[in-house]
Amino acid sequence: MNSRTEAPSPDPKAAELVAQRQRWLGILAQAPRAALALHGQRVLADYRFEALRAPEAGLLMLRARASNSGARFNLAEATVTRCALRYRPAAAAASVGVGYVLGRDEERARWVAALDALLQQADQQALLLSEVIAPLQAALDAQRAAERARVAASQVRFFTLQAEGAAA
Repeated sequence: MNSRTEAPSPDPKAAELVAQRQRWLGILAQAPRAALALHGQRVLADYRFEALRAPEAGLLMLRARASNSGARFNLAEATVTRCALRYRPAAAAASVGVGYVLGRDEERARWVAALDALLQQADQQALLLSEVIAPLQAALDAQRAAERARVAASQVRFFTLQAEGAAA
């Protein structure tokens, strides 16, 4: 008999919920400020949240790996603002939303935490995914496309000569 205990196999539904939350938190954290403000201000005005951790700025150490050896080293520090809010609906279980954003922006961290808490509520999730997350993803995609176009305009393309025997 094996004396080691084996970890239970992960629940596929729980894993999907974690992956879905990671996706919306990524979108919320990277969304353009103006687009996030549109939804965040409305949510904070319409719902009541309890602050578990008021927005606070701090430093985060960014670590990297060197080449193929994988040796880690400290690359730089980044300023991050974090916040945690609890939403207690009357008819459902409470949910805790977290918000981490780069820079010193307490409002953005609060908006991300509030939206995360509401997105965890089953009765509001579908509506918020379609009316908040989808437009924020579209705004993020447009911002990235504009940045790619700006960078592509200055791209230098080097052409090489073909070898003599190669067909053109």
